[in-house]
Amino acid sequence: MKLGIVNDLPAAADALRRAIAMEPEHEVIWVAHDGAEAVAFCASRTPDVVLMEMGMPVMNGVEATRQIMARTPCAILIVTASVGANAAGVFEAMGHGALDAIDTPAFGATDPRKSAAQLLSKIESIGKLINCEKGRSAAAARNTGIMPIIRQNRLVAIGSSAGGPAALAKVLSGLPADFSAAIVIVQHVDALFARGMAEWLNQHSQLPVRVAQEGDRLESGCVFLAGTADHLTLTSARRLAYTPEPSDYAYRPSVDVFFHSVCRHWQHEAVGVLLTGMGRDGALGLKALRDKGCHTIAQDQTSSAVYGMPKAAVTLNAAVDVLPLERIATRLISIFDR
Repeated sequence: MKLGIVNDLPAAADALRRAIAMEPEHEVIWVAHDGAEAVAFCASRTPDVVLMEMGMPVMNGVEATRQIMARTPCAILIVTASVGANAAGVFEAMGHGALDAIDTPAFGATDPRKSAAQLLSKIESIGKLINCEKGRSAAAARNTGIMPIIRQNRLVAIGSSAGGPAALAKVLSGLPADFSAAIVIVQHVDALFARGMAEWLNQHSQLPVRVAQEGDRLESGCVFLAGTADHLTLTSARRLAYTPEPSDYAYRPSVDVFFHSVCRHWQHEAVGVLLTGMGRDGALGLKALRDKGCHTIAQDQTSSAVYGMPKAAVTLNAAVDVLPLERIATRLISIFDR
């Protein structure tokens, strides 16, 4: 894959170059020293993946991500000195379409390949997503505080990916504290900062947001966020569980896996929501929910940071409603007020 590095520190940029050089199929095509250079370089030579630092002079990583995704969209991986210390900026950048985040690898006394392993794994995962998208495009061209349980029979299942954190914050901020349904969110997010994302979403939500734990029972008025690279599922006992299977999915955790488990095991009122994201994850699951008789919602193109997942759902006629982001919370309230 062709990669662009955005980092104002020569030592950090050099560390990234050395890490990438360990995989011969990767090539660094340019290095930008601030966000403004990155925007210009992407316009002239768009890479497959951009490795984006957060704090830089002239233009920071958040604004650079926003402009790149608006002008020359491509996969963006946040690579910063400390994801935890920059959590607010990381989630803001993900709201503009960045796919994932990781700490910059440190090369010292440790084995260099071991230091680079996590970064290379992230790049490989993003490569799988890119290849999935290219393959589908080619095929298309050929074919042209927890509230007490008041109601246990209501569930909102939400899937999101690139651009998801900001979209989720917008939806949750529009729901009242007495919203009478359990909410489960499957966002493509690294386990290392799932807890930080839950805490960040709590700042925007009147409903408590927490990372889903193995065996959690759904509770009305509580938001559960998938918290590992394993797939979150709903069991026949109405409890949440994690599973590594299917192991070959490029999307982890998978929205489709969760939506299909809801189809199998939830016998009451449910609404499926598919928000902004790269790829097609969740589209088939949303269609299965609609075919079962559940109300389904897809975010519209104009308000999506990346119109991949909801577009796939719309193409399949999986969505009852296709709505701008600012109307989704109001629609959820109205559905359960019927």
